[in-house]
Amino acid sequence: MREKKTKIKKPESLKVDIDSYQRRAKDKPYLANLEKIAPGQREDMLSVGVDSSEKNRSGTYLQMDHSVVHARSLYPGLEVMSASEALKKYEWLDNLFWKLVSINADEFTRQAQNQPHYGYFLRALPGVKTVYPLQACLFINENNIIQNVHNIIIAEEGSDLQIITGCASSSDVRRGLHIGISEFYVKKGAKLTFTMIHNWTEEVVVRPRTAVLVEEDGSFLSNYICLKPVQNLQMYPQVELIGKRALARFNSILFAYPGSHLDVGSRVILKAEDSKAEVIARAISLGGEIIARGHLKGEKKGIKAHLECRGLMLTDTGLIHAIPELEGRVQGVDMSHEAAVGKIAHDEIEYLMARGLSQNEAQAAIVRGFLDTSIMGLPDVLQKQVDEAISACEKNAF
Repeated sequence: MREKKTKIKKPESLKVDIDSYQRRAKDKPYLANLEKIAPGQREDMLSVGVDSSEKNRSGTYLQMDHSVVHARSLYPGLEVMSASEALKKYEWLDNLFWKLVSINADEFTRQAQNQPHYGYFLRALPGVKTVYPLQACLFINENNIIQNVHNIIIAEEGSDLQIITGCASSSDVRRGLHIGISEFYVKKGAKLTFTMIHNWTEEVVVRPRTAVLVEEDGSFLSNYICLKPVQNLQMYPQVELIGKRALARFNSILFAYPGSHLDVGSRVILKAEDSKAEVIARAISLGGEIIARGHLKGEKKGIKAHLECRGLMLTDTGLIHAIPELEGRVQGVDMSHEAAVGKIAHDEIEYLMARGLSQNEAQAAIVRGFLDTSIMGLPDVLQKQVDEAISACEKNAF
């Protein structure tokens, strides 16, 4: 018998009809007090790590649909405002807009340029080191709208900036399109930790377009978590390490439900001596499709880079496709990759069931261990927030 092959969806089958989405949304009032947000919306935001009480936060940016609902800094030396306001405030910022991401990269970047809907500007001034993270939320509240945002994030020289950003849609939103352009600038000796949690609904399409520039002795740490259903997600952030000893690290935790298609990857170009990169993905399919990409390109001697993808299949109907790429351009590079896709071992389930767990409880415990966020190396405060957000997601996932 001929073996039946699982086919990856062709690009044309994933095309998005931008014109099918509403381009206008109702204006939302600015809220000086986030506690005035409707209880259901607060709960949706909390599931992605955004706390309306602003406890243990250095500031908040909240955008609903096309309206900036809240933006303020709670820490000296941190700036939080809409990108539009920042462009009016700083003439030099215009030189950074669309510098790392090309306007003509695809139809989504052109859409974001032609019909912008704000986006955030987050900046840590030189030498400022935050204890608590900034939080930012891009929220879709109306059904069938398109949300086009452009974000600029700057960690100035010697600063340490932590950001937890949650992208979500209201639980009663069925359909929508989110386009997010993000450009990151990590200056000399700065450290930027960016943790993104997505919580969309089954018919939402998501198109982030991200690029990062890291200077000498700078560090960019990206953590991405998607544990809820989404119709179609495609993201492939690119980092350029242009300064000696620059560092980039990507950690992704992906969970694909039936009907979901996640095409997620990272590309790091190591352009400076002794720069380092690490790309790690944990992928679980419950019947959905995951394409986990990674591309490391070493252009200078002394660089070190590692790429790793581990997948867990929970059904016979899903797909996990790992696509690792290593590209060495000179002698003296140290680059490696490993990938593995498998299933939960039956003896592991039996072991836990022998200790009083049901079969479902045993499987959930193993999956939680597989999704261990300690690989992210987060500061304690941020680690707690991320774990709480994941626990909220697990109630539905498992």
